[in-house]
Amino acid sequence: MSEEFQPPGGRKIARKGLSALIVSANFTGSALIFAVMALIGLDVAGRNLLGQPISGVPEIVALSIAVIVFLQTPAALAANRLTRSDTFISMLQLKAPFLAKIVETIFDGLGLIVFGIVAYGTWPLLQKAWTRGEFKGAIGDFTAPVWPVKVAIIIGSTLLVLQFAARIINRWRATDDAI
Repeated sequence: MSEEFQPPGGRKIARKGLSALIVSANFTGSALIFAVMALIGLDVAGRNLLGQPISGVPEIVALSIAVIVFLQTPAALAANRLTRSDTFISMLQLKAPFLAKIVETIFDGLGLIVFGIVAYGTWPLLQKAWTRGEFKGAIGDFTAPVWPVKVAIIIGSTLLVLQFAARIINRWRATDDAI
């Protein structure tokens, strides 16, 4: 039986599952960008043409920014497009590939730890926002719950942790570098 017809192994399923989750989060973030752009356009049109702005647009935009960032950052990491300076690591990859692998692993390990802490630390904030009914806005004009933002932060941070872990595993699974 050829390799392409064999059922996928657990690692392949995990990789595809993580990829699907990251793509879904990225798509959701992109859809939110378009929704916010449309809302801002409608608000501007309402202000200028009808003298009637849409209530809550500044609050919605402020809440959406965090959601967009946390939902789209895992895709940026997966595509190797996370903002960083590559000069040092590129030079290191040419002169000392094994050392570059170690430095990249340290970078990914620190990212894993930082976003693990963010996810862990956001959980009690989500619980508090949910139980207390925290909101942003002004009562009587416009209010928006804060808990969906906390959920997006936890989802995005968790996906980042998983993606950093996958990068570390994939880097060290490669056998083309000699020690």
